[in-house]
Amino acid sequence: MRRTSKLGLFGGTFNPVHLGHLQAGEEVYRKAQLDRILFIPSYIPPHKKVRNIAPAEHRLAMLRLALAGRQEFIPSAIEIEDHRTSYSIFTLRKIKRLYPRAEPFFLIGVDAFLDIETWKDYELVLEESNFLVMSRPGYQLAEVKKVLAKRWQSKVAWLEEGEQLDLLAPDYTIFLVEINALPISASEVRERARRGESIAGLVPAAVADYIRQHRLYQDKP
Repeated sequence: MRRTSKLGLFGGTFNPVHLGHLQAGEEVYRKAQLDRILFIPSYIPPHKKVRNIAPAEHRLAMLRLALAGRQEFIPSAIEIEDHRTSYSIFTLRKIKRLYPRAEPFFLIGVDAFLDIETWKDYELVLEESNFLVMSRPGYQLAEVKKVLAKRWQSKVAWLEEGEQLDLLAPDYTIFLVEINALPISASEVRERARRGESIAGLVPAAVADYIRQHRLYQDKP
């Protein structure tokens, strides 16, 4: 590795953060032997229609509640503080300035990675960072190579249990990681909250309390 620590960058809308996010973070943290993971809620997500998205301050507050007591998991306001559309290339370069001795690894579901060619300056993102691509139900990790230009296909490797990232990099920069993804979606949480149904078992208890107290995702009167 070129740097001294492995820093995971787990971006997303987190609308809201749920137990599936936490499970994915825990598995990749362990399998990739990362030092820390930054959970980075977007201010304005570039690839999602801005509809029924809780205000950024609420999404960040829920992340802080969900990650409380976990020193290896850090809620980051880096994109929210920018007050602009959250493009990965901007976030990556800011992270590198803030953590100059860390090697960055984007944590991303395979479904999102398959759209990487739609990202702003995506080839620069590929050149300047690493990826830990997580499995998702209904998608095949092997499809990752199909959306990459030939020059990047040789950079793809499977990350097996107990394998050392340090021994694979820098020859490989895109790592495929099988995880036991929980069948939970943020849209399911929002819909249950909208209907006034219980979201216990889908989000941390503190997050469920926050959603109820602030009446998030409920229909406006």
